[in-house]
Order: sequence, then C-alpha cells, then structure tokens
Amino acid sequence: QVQLAESGGGLVQPGGSLRLSCAASGFTFSNYAMRWYRQAPGKERELVATILPLGGSTDYAGSVKGRFTISRDNAKNTVYLQMNSLKPEDTAVYYCNTKILWGEYWGQGTQVTVSS
Repeated sequence: QVQLAESGGGLVQPGGSLRLSCAASGFTFSNYAMRWYRQAPGKERELVATILPLGGSTDYAGSVKGRFTISRDNAKNTVYLQMNSLKPEDTAVYYCNTKILWGEYWGQGTQVTVSS
C-alpha cells in the first residue's frame, strides 16, 4: 500500500534552517509529482511546494519562494524540503502529498515550530 513518512521537523529559532524528508513506498515514485503542504493552527492547509517527476520542475507558494527548496531523489524514493531563513509564521504541521492513478495520499505530518 502507499505510504508517505515525513521526518525532520522540530523547534528552530527565527532565521534558522530545517530539512524535511518524506520517504515514499507502494507506488512508482519517479512517475509522480510530489508536494509539501502545511497547516498552521486555526488555518486551512496550504500548498507550499511542488516537484514534478523526472525533470523535477518546481513551484512554490509566494510566501516561501526564495527561502524553501523542494527536491527529490528518485533512487531513494524520497522528497525533501529545505527550509532556510525560517520565520515564526512558518510554524505549522508539514505534510507530504501525492496524487496517483488510484487516489490521493498524505503522510502523518511533522511539526515545525519557529520560535525564540
């Protein structure tokens, strides 16, 4: 079955960096786009970054462009989110997501807290 497992969240000071990882299994990872979403308390879940398969074209939400970088390693079935210059407003649960032929799947999420 399809599984997405995020890791790498934690507490970081403003201006700091974190790298999130999402290990995927149960489908042909290299054939599908991967996405990172986030959800802050009391807010709707928002799309943060997308990476397409194969060529790896990327897209970002305006609020993170220039600070976050999404990447993928198709040999390891893993997608990453490098987050630099973190701000308190980046505090949220971050989720890995993919949409494949037979459905849409989410990981369990990883908490990122940006606070001094």
